[in-house]
Amino acid sequence: MKPDDLSVSIIIPVHNGGSHFRKCLDSIKASKIPPKEILVLVDGAVDESSAIAREFATKVLEVSVPMGPARGRNLAASSATGAILLFVDADVMIPPDTIGLIVEAFKGNPRLSAVFGSYDDLPYERNFLSQYKNLFHHYIHQTSNEEASTFWTGCGAIRRYVFMEMGGFDEGYRYPCIEDVELGYRLKRSGSQISLLKSLQVKHLKRWEAFSLIKTDVFCRAVPWSQLILQEGYLPHDLNFKAKSRACVVLIEFLVLFLIGSFQFVWLLIPSILLASVLFWLNRDLYCFFHEKRGFFFMLQSIPWHWLYYLYSGGALATVFSLHKARSILVRYSPREIL
Repeated sequence: MKPDDLSVSIIIPVHNGGSHFRKCLDSIKASKIPPKEILVLVDGAVDESSAIAREFATKVLEVSVPMGPARGRNLAASSATGAILLFVDADVMIPPDTIGLIVEAFKGNPRLSAVFGSYDDLPYERNFLSQYKNLFHHYIHQTSNEEASTFWTGCGAIRRYVFMEMGGFDEGYRYPCIEDVELGYRLKRSGSQISLLKSLQVKHLKRWEAFSLIKTDVFCRAVPWSQLILQEGYLPHDLNFKAKSRACVVLIEFLVLFLIGSFQFVWLLIPSILLASVLFWLNRDLYCFFHEKRGFFFMLQSIPWHWLYYLYSGGALATVFSLHKARSILVRYSPREIL
């Protein structure tokens, strides 16, 4: 590899990608700067994903039994030849200047190990929860530190030699989860520099419904991320873990307790109203953003969902920490230790 080589290999794992997958590949085809290669790992798909991949990709790898995106990306990366690995989700459309933005970021900072972007503010699906979820993601990334403490594979790039030195993604994450976040933690621990490139904004094609949103937030994000925090002993001060967000988690838990208690003691409605007012004030910038983008009624709909997000995320974090503490106590006072 030449020292000035900034060629890009795009890697996409896909499982039953359908029409969204075709849109993803169409957007890559429209890139102003073409990638060196496109590698697709068809992960146990039973739809037309393999045929679609062969229309666009330089190399198509197929496995009959799903192995998960972490292992799939590692397998595809082992066959890549570009100096930069650009990971793209199969339900994402990238803008035509994506590769140019990424190459310029690496060219301008030789010490930079990885970059990633965010979703744009024009989600593909028009239903409320798809708009809310993706706009929330956009807002969080666009208001976070450019010197990042994690990584994101929705649209994220890393120098290939750094990726190989780090051992790739942790294949212990069997399903789409926080394998990208975990890699980001290892990158930061090794002293690598990661940048959140706010000008890099991609379109998310996924449709969110109530069940899929809560299930993903709790079991694919909150629970495994809490376990990772315990494992690493590190709680970042960025993205969803800013001091304000932590305070809101505590406030929402008390708000729920006071509201439940108000059925017995009506006077608890007074602190409930105060807590609700503080929650609204602390998140006023986000709600103003929702109002600016989608109007007053969209903002009103967003508030209970946002507070619910704080409730189940905080609940997941508390549950994981409590189980860890209980396990530690049981181990410490096990019969073997007593004897």
